[in-house]
Amino acid sequence: MRVPTPGLFPFDYARPTSLSEACRLLAEHGGEARPFMGGTDIFVQMRDGAVHPGVLVDVKHLPGMRDIRWDDTGGLTIGAAATMNDIARHPDVRTRYPLLAEAANSVASYQVRNRATIGGNLCNGSPCADIAPASLVLEGRVLLQGADGERELGMDAFFLGPGETSLRTGELMTAVRYPPPLPDSAGRYLKLGRSKAGDLAIVGVAVLGFPAGGTPSGYRFRIALGAVAPTAIRAPAAEAVLAQNPPGEETFAIAADEAMEAAAPIDDVRGSAVYRRAMVRNLTLRGLRDVWGQIG
Repeated sequence: MRVPTPGLFPFDYARPTSLSEACRLLAEHGGEARPFMGGTDIFVQMRDGAVHPGVLVDVKHLPGMRDIRWDDTGGLTIGAAATMNDIARHPDVRTRYPLLAEAANSVASYQVRNRATIGGNLCNGSPCADIAPASLVLEGRVLLQGADGERELGMDAFFLGPGETSLRTGELMTAVRYPPPLPDSAGRYLKLGRSKAGDLAIVGVAVLGFPAGGTPSGYRFRIALGAVAPTAIRAPAAEAVLAQNPPGEETFAIAADEAMEAAAPIDDVRGSAVYRRAMVRNLTLRGLRDVWGQIG
């Protein structure tokens, strides 16, 4: 049916009954069709004239799309249409992946989190997506369904550039998988915005630490940065410093400097590049201290 909406261009709404039908609709309409889950981003983009989809294909009701499942062997599987509040409040996420719960709880406002989905947050390819840095350090993988079947990609291969992902025409994200948490690990997601609630990240930093007997320091840390590069990125030089040197304030300061060097931010209305780089250092240092306080 044709849906005329004030402030939006007219578009068609489709509600398929299966994943195969959804993929067929997306493939048939090509670039004119977009998957529809929570709508918190796409309606804003449509209102602002950034995108003009002819068809919105509603997939949030399809089997498994809102499920959150824990398995001792396979880890955590989150359906792409699971909302941020679903994720932040889920007992398995809160107890086993508190870093992910913290990131989900930082997205926008409580009301928006009732609609915003993990699939939408990732598929927009936004450099400031809060779930992206947490997913990078947790080494999440995305499940993509198309007419030719299912494929799975690591999070680092999924993001290509601002607003660009590895999604092909006719594909949609069905789930995100996270491996079982590493023993005795701890993590933090720290976000800086212009306000304490409801704002996009000026800088986002995820830190995960865990014991690792094969390193000189006896530990490994993973660090990912958001909103300071064309995509969310890891900071490998900072991670190498932490693997090679005894954990402590001196090492953490050097690693925070390396994380700052990994950042390549831009100037925009939310913050200057110089300010963002400085905040990468500050948030990384704070995250390392917090994580070390839990695992050290």
